[in-house]
Amino acid sequence: MIRFLIAIVVQLLSNALGLIVAAQVLDDVTLTASAFVVAVVVFTVIYAIAQPFFTQMALSYVPALRGGVALVATLVGLLITTWVTDGLSIQGGTTWVAATVIVWVVSLLGVLLLPLILVKKKVAERRS
Repeated sequence: MIRFLIAIVVQLLSNALGLIVAAQVLDDVTLTASAFVVAVVVFTVIYAIAQPFFTQMALSYVPALRGGVALVATLVGLLITTWVTDGLSIQGGTTWVAATVIVWVVSLLGVLLLPLILVKKKVAERRS
């Protein structure tokens, strides 16, 4: 249960970083501070639902698409988050593509690196 909760926190933090980076790098991405938490939670929930769904579809119908599943899930997460919250706005086709890639890359790096950072900090605390 603890690992599951840690995984959720890491995913939320990673997605938050991805959305922040996209909003900072791209002029046509707006992320309001007042709705930031709601946007991150909605995006994370949608991504968590969409990713396994698209993975199963790719495995069943088009195995060649397995590699793009995370990108599609990220795009769907961004689309639905912009529709259901006022906290995230993305304008323009190129910006949608760039935002999807940025959020995906930053979230991926966060999911890979945050646990290492957290574990390293815990190990250092226990050694002290």
